[in-house]
Amino acid sequence: MQSQNRMFDDFVKMMNGAAGTVAGMTREAEGAFRDRFREWIGGLDMVSRDEFEAVKAIAVAAREESQALRARIEALEAGGAASAPRARRSSGGGKPPRPEGLA
Repeated sequence: MQSQNRMFDDFVKMMNGAAGTVAGMTREAEGAFRDRFREWIGGLDMVSRDEFEAVKAIAVAAREESQALRARIEALEAGGAASAPRARRSSGGGKPPRPEGLA
């Protein structure tokens, strides 16, 4: 024969309810933590991967253009030096002349 004890039944029901409540609280705490973390990360000065890649491509293109211009200037200077020697300046400390319009 099986004896039924109402006290044990009530205790089991109470423990099941407590376990469900704890599980719900855990899910809610995890969600709140994720939201807070997203807000914190969103407040930092971070860029997305797409923005980073775009700026990186722009920097690479600028570097390549700078190198091409430097090579062109060196070629022009080499061609100009071969055809006519540069005149020495008496003052200025050996600095090249500054182009007009630049301060």
